[in-house]
Formats: sequence, structure tokens, C-alpha cells
Amino acid sequence: MTGDTETGGITGTKDKDYNLIWYVESCLANALRLETYIQDAERENDSEVAELFRKAQADSRKGAELGKRLLGSRMGG
Repeated sequence: MTGDTETGGITGTKDKDYNLIWYVESCLANALRLETYIQDAERENDSEVAELFRKAQADSRKGAELGKRLLGSRMGG
């Protein structure tokens, strides 16, 4: 498949829409995963690593919110 070929014939979802949906889901999944990592770091009393993961989690949440807004505006919601 070349870079300029739009799929969607099989799934009914164009690449650009699918990519945005994937991005939002990935950000949300990452935020959830990071919660486990934060708890692991806190259990080991490693506040430096816990803070790093909290910042990464905040970035993931922000990415998800931005993606959801964009997705909503493009899909009529």
C-alpha cells in the first residue's frame, strides 16, 4: 500500500479518521498504564520517577482530550 492510498473500503473508516481514533485510544490507554507505573514508583518511594510518570500521564490525558475534540468536530459531534 502506498502513502497516498486511502483505505476504508474494507472497514468503512478512512485512514485519517481511523488514525485519529487510534491516537485517542492510545493516549487513554497510556494514561491508564502510567497509573500502574506511578503506583509502582510510589511503592518504591521513588518520587522522582513517580513525578516523571505523572507528567507523562498529564500529557497523555491532554493528547486524548485534544484528539476527542478534533474527532468530535469532524464527525459532527
